[in-house]
Amino acid sequence: MKKHNIADMLIFIISAELIGALSALLSGGFSDFFTKYEEPPLLPPAWLFPVVWVILYAVMGFSAYIIYSSDENAIRKKALTVYWTQLAVNFMWSIVFFRFEALWAAFAVIIVLLVLIAVMINRFRKINAKAAYLNVPYLLWVAFASYLNFATAIINN
Repeated sequence: MKKHNIADMLIFIISAELIGALSALLSGGFSDFFTKYEEPPLLPPAWLFPVVWVILYAVMGFSAYIIYSSDENAIRKKALTVYWTQLAVNFMWSIVFFRFEALWAAFAVIIVLLVLIAVMINRFRKINAKAAYLNVPYLLWVAFASYLNFATAIINN
């Protein structure tokens, strides 16, 4: 394991947070989204989403830092490529769903995201199990968001 570097760790965490914040900004927010659409069952209160996402982005960034700091050079690069790819797809989802209101296209995007998160967890596990398991709540939250996306698309068609 490489020597721990606080600056590198902060770069990973802050970059994940900034990507999430920029996506939220470009999506136009969701506070008035469900005034146009019928809410799906089990929709949490609006305030919960930014709280959960801030925590998940921080944990995601920290787990990527753990992988970045590992000595597993050959597989580390592939694992981090999947990390950045899933983060890009994550960035796109809220824009497609909230900004463009393309509910079925957003559902396709979130399914791709779920697959990428699962692949990322698997690749991270081969390097550092703790880094992998840190992303299980993220996988579960996106699975729940997938349900919300699907239910919204179904009840509003």
